[in-house]
Amino acid sequence: MDRALWQQLAEERLLDTKALLDVGRWSGAYHMAGYAAECGLKSCILAYVETHTDIIFRERKFSEKCWVHELPALINPAGLESDLAARMVANPTFGGFWGIAKDWKETSRYEIKTQSQAEQLYEAIAQEPDGVLPWLRTIW
Repeated sequence: MDRALWQQLAEERLLDTKALLDVGRWSGAYHMAGYAAECGLKSCILAYVETHTDIIFRERKFSEKCWVHELPALINPAGLESDLAARMVANPTFGGFWGIAKDWKETSRYEIKTQSQAEQLYEAIAQEPDGVLPWLRTIW
């Protein structure tokens, strides 16, 4: 998969989330919102690899770090640790949104989520200009 496909998937998962919210499918919306952020981060990983082409030779298990579905774990292979830390300090709204988004797990598909939980995660990921996905769009 290339960066453009990951970006398209991120945008489509965000649209899927909104459609699910509009019909009251809270658990599905929560799950899709997290996938939107995950796809955005995976596009950022590919952007990082494009500019740091030797990473796969410096870190033997680099690809294993990418085969996860936890947003905080994807920050490192995307090379975003310092950018994330700086953004959280400079923008408390973003920091709050990241605090919500980082708790999403792939296993949420096995959980019942409330309207509030789904709407909060959607806002944390989609809200312009302080959400997680608007940040990732500046990098991918």
